Amino acid sequence: MHKKIALKPITFLLLLVTFLSYGEEGEHEMSYSDGKDTKTEVQAYIQHHLKDSYDFNLFSYTKDGEEIHAGFPLPVILWDDGLKVFSSSKFHHGETVAEVGGDYYKIFHSKIYKVDGPDGHIVEDEHGHALNEKPLDFSITKNVLMIFMIFAIVFIIFYRMARTYRSNGGIPKGFGRLLEPIVLYVRDEIAIPNIGEKHYKRYMSYLLTVFFFIWIVNLFGLTPIGMNLTNNIAVTMCLALITFLITTFSGNKNYWKHIFWMPGVPWPMKIILAPIELLGTIIKPFALMIRLYANITAGHIVLMSIIGLIFLFENWIGSSLSFLLAFVLAILELLVAALQAYIFTVLSALYFGMAVEEHHDEAH
Repeated sequence: MHKKIALKPITFLLLLVTFLSYGEEGEHEMSYSDGKDTKTEVQAYIQHHLKDSYDFNLFSYTKDGEEIHAGFPLPVILWDDGLKVFSSSKFHHGETVAEVGGDYYKIFHSKIYKVDGPDGHIVEDEHGHALNEKPLDFSITKNVLMIFMIFAIVFIIFYRMARTYRSNGGIPKGFGRLLEPIVLYVRDEIAIPNIGEKHYKRYMSYLLTVFFFIWIVNLFGLTPIGMNLTNNIAVTMCLALITFLITTFSGNKNYWKHIFWMPGVPWPMKIILAPIELLGTIIKPFALMIRLYANITAGHIVLMSIIGLIFLFENWIGSSLSFLLAFVLAILELLVAALQAYIFTVLSALYFGMAVEEHHDEAH
């Protein structure tokens, strides 16, 4: 017998991720036809694959000495003494200065800076940091576009599944039959054991949303398009921040008592341990952020590095072995994509459970 489950994706989660990821924009600054050796080109390609960009570049190739990019530009939205909206095609993949309303802008180290003219002069300090004025940037980069796409996918999935539950007497049909075991697993194996029967329903919407969001994002990150949201520290920070806020505002009297004045502990130790416990409430979401970011980023770097070895070896044996190893790691990355979504969801549920845990008197 199938049970009805609340399937309400949390829209603000994805919108907040979008807002915080605005500052992580990037742009193509690499040219692979400038005489670089193969090793340098491979390193540059790996860095480029991990970056965000102001246009949606599918692939590029060289024709008659000119690099051709296949893709489409995205809107650049700046606030510089007023709103400035223009197409990223004005930058020509970071190679030229964009002129908008008499002002000039140039991309330098994946950021947009204001320059003093069409020559695009960037003033740098002794550490190589730009001293030019930097306008507020709210551009729709490739990662931001990807967030909107994932939002649409998650919303459609949950909305259609909820409709099938209502129209079919609580029994899913179609694609919902494939998703129902996953939803039930999140409920029965993650939410209820860690949060408890009494409180788990309050958090099911968030847990389902964050699980499917991270999972789908990680799967898209394995495609050649290079949309790697979870190797953007702003995105993982936002997800961890939401978990932190929910945990903090869900905390009951017993939760805060164990942080600031732990029962059964001598009062001098309470004074010493209280700051440590309070710091722990911040370290936990920080660990969530770093764990997701580091694992996904490291996986992409290793996989891309092994693929790059195919072009570095000058014999068919080394290239074949590199291809085989890259294929095996790509399959493993499919498992990692789901595993990271699972770990983030489990730890979030565990923190929620700690926040709402009821006080139980123990016999001593």
